[in-house]
Formats: sequence, C-alpha cells, structure tokens
Amino acid sequence: MYANSSPIHSAQSGVHDQLAATVAKHAAHVFQKPVSIYNQRAFDESMAAWRAAGSLPLILDAGCGVGLSTMHLAVLYPDHFVIGVDQSADRVGRNTLWPGTAPLPGNFMRIRADLVDYWRLLLAAGVFPARHYLLYPNPWPKIGQLSRRWHGHPVFPDIVALGGILECRSNWQIYVEECASALSQLSGKEVGCEAYLPQQPITPFESKYLASGHRLWRCQVNLGKH
Repeated sequence: MYANSSPIHSAQSGVHDQLAATVAKHAAHVFQKPVSIYNQRAFDESMAAWRAAGSLPLILDAGCGVGLSTMHLAVLYPDHFVIGVDQSADRVGRNTLWPGTAPLPGNFMRIRADLVDYWRLLLAAGVFPARHYLLYPNPWPKIGQLSRRWHGHPVFPDIVALGGILECRSNWQIYVEECASALSQLSGKEVGCEAYLPQQPITPFESKYLASGHRLWRCQVNLGKH
C-alpha cells in the first residue's frame, strides 16, 4: 500500500449531536435481527477451532481485513487464541505476506462472517473475549452516516456487554472520540481519545496512514470480566 492516502474530510466538526440519544435508544431495545445461517456456521467453526486450541483466552480482531493484524496479535499474545473476522471472503482468503522469515503463529484463525451476527452469537453463547479490537473501521464521515459507525449501530450495546479490553483505532479523531463517548455512556467508565504512534504498525491501513503523514488515534477501556 502506497503513502497516498487522503485525509478524511467531513462537515462534522465534533462528536455527533445525536450520538448520546442514539446510543441510549439502542441500549433500551434488544436488537432482534435474525442470525444468518452462514454466520451461525462460521461461528460454530471458529468456536470448534478455539476449543481445539484449548479454549485459551480469546482475542477478537473485528473487521480483520486480510488478517495481518490477526497474525500480529497472535504474536503479541502467544497465550491467547485470536479470531479475525471479516465479511469479505476475498480479504479473508487472501494469501497475506507475513514479514520476515519467522514462522506464522499457530494461535490464530481468520473467518468470514458478518460481525453484527458474530458479536451477538458470542454473547448468546456466553463466550467473552479477553480483548477485542476495532482497527481502522470505515469511519463513514458524512453527518448522516452515524448509524453506519459501530458506536451508532444497534449492535453496539452487545459489543460492550462482551466485556474485556476493547480498543478502537482510527485516523479520524472524531470517530475515536465518539467511540470513547459511547463506551463511557454504556459502561460508566471514563474513556478518552488519545493520539497514538505505534512502535510497529499491525494493519496495512495503519502502515499506509502513517506513511501518508496522518495522525492516528485510539481509545481503550477495560470493560470488565464475566
């Protein structure tokens, strides 16, 4: 990926004025969209792989893309099992080049599934990740696109209910500020947005944004154990 990424442009200059009301509305109603059969199968497959690995503490790499971040997280946390989930079969199935000559870690898998269903299936099964990551999701920067951002989606209360350490990263400061605000609202914990300079980029987008001169942002919170 080349260092040619354009900065995010938006007419929105701060946290969306409808964010708090949107989060409260979603928290007050159970999201009842039926689970797709293929998502149930993908979930069952990933749970079988996790149990076969010894039911290690679980890390969820949500929206993993080609899965480079999934591999990096598996190296960073060798005593965990990392599941990378992405809705694109092409991205998940791509032969991602692992840097250097080190062997691939064995404590990870990538799977194609819709995260909206996958998060809810985890919660319904009582499987609570130790950590979960939202790394550079599509920020949907238009003012009218709040509901397309994860913190503005009806599934967000389920993400928070999964507990564990949740980290969100983006090159759009407002996205991370909104995510932090929504997390604070639902968890009662103080969550802030901070500038972030990784020692080693773990996703292709992180590498590209850094090379393009973008500032990077993140929020992180320990939502607790179950």
